[in-house]
Amino acid sequence: MNLRDHQSGIFTKQFGYKSFSPNSINFEWNINSPEINTLLEDANLHLGELNAFSSFVPDVNVFIRMHIVKEATQSSRIEGTRTRMDEAVLEAKDISPESKDDWQEVQNYIEAINFSIDQLEKLPLSSRLIKDAHKILLKGVRGKNKLPGEFRSSQNWIGGASINDASFIPPHFSQVDECISDLEKFLNNDQIKVPHLIRIGIAHYQFEAIHPFLDGNGRIGRLLVTLYLINQKVLTKPTLYLSDFIEKHRSIYYDNLMGVSIHNNLEQWLKFFLVGIIETAKNAILTFTKIIALRDQVEKDTIMSLGKKLPNARALLQFLYSKPVITVSDVIEVLNTSKQSANALIKDFCNLGILTEQTGYKRNRIFTFTEYLKLFQE
Repeated sequence: MNLRDHQSGIFTKQFGYKSFSPNSINFEWNINSPEINTLLEDANLHLGELNAFSSFVPDVNVFIRMHIVKEATQSSRIEGTRTRMDEAVLEAKDISPESKDDWQEVQNYIEAINFSIDQLEKLPLSSRLIKDAHKILLKGVRGKNKLPGEFRSSQNWIGGASINDASFIPPHFSQVDECISDLEKFLNNDQIKVPHLIRIGIAHYQFEAIHPFLDGNGRIGRLLVTLYLINQKVLTKPTLYLSDFIEKHRSIYYDNLMGVSIHNNLEQWLKFFLVGIIETAKNAILTFTKIIALRDQVEKDTIMSLGKKLPNARALLQFLYSKPVITVSDVIEVLNTSKQSANALIKDFCNLGILTEQTGYKRNRIFTFTEYLKLFQE
């Protein structure tokens, strides 16, 4: 199938409205666009460079944890939550009651990401895995009554106060299983030759067009991209997440998705998608570069003045890379030390400019590794 010849689907008359019925995507695709081929080459080059970083950076999994926190925060922000990264790494007891619901949605997404990546070692990228991730995503939060872990059994819509003024109505729920089956086959079909980034770009559009869940489709659809790239060994580590790029270009993202359904403009969507891969990979590479520079500065220079406290200082730094917002009780637990020693070490870190106290309180204080956290917020 040539990209320019593909008809994305038809609008099917239902009772009082027309829903979109997507056509099959499970076949070989021909790409005759010089612009797409050029972007595809650039995207693969940058993913290769990103993979190189994840291969030689010591303790890379520690830093990847923060990438996952960033993805969960940004992906949830697209859906309306307002949790910041510095809040996302705190424990439940340190979150204000008015922020707890949004915080929990981010925690669920972090859990869903980690669960899904682990499951890829046992399961193919399948509807079962997607449903399991969705169940975790909606556990105990706003969507808990919207069939967590199950495809919808009623009609949903996008935009508008009701189905009568919706900007887009996905397929009737009776078509969801068939549509997802086609998508699942396409993702795992090794009998067809389709470049990985083209395949997952088409698959992401198709998933969002199907909108198989009553809630959480955006987050699961974005997670699908990373899971596919890991599953196909395009990424050796989960270092690339598109939500930050999508959040910054949200209206263009939705316009391009809609352009496929309404105008069959799959080429334009794939151009946007590949630019997103390129920009996200570049930003991830830059972040890793800055992490290495900051780590070298702090570990080889800043903390060297701490003398006999150096072993504990190094242990605390290692902890801060995965949890850059801490309390005194965190330090007591991680270092298995006394409250007095924990307070003394935190004071040293503050004096050295590594940690900054955020609350201004004398009790229940919260300390942030500000320079490190900023690298994920730029």
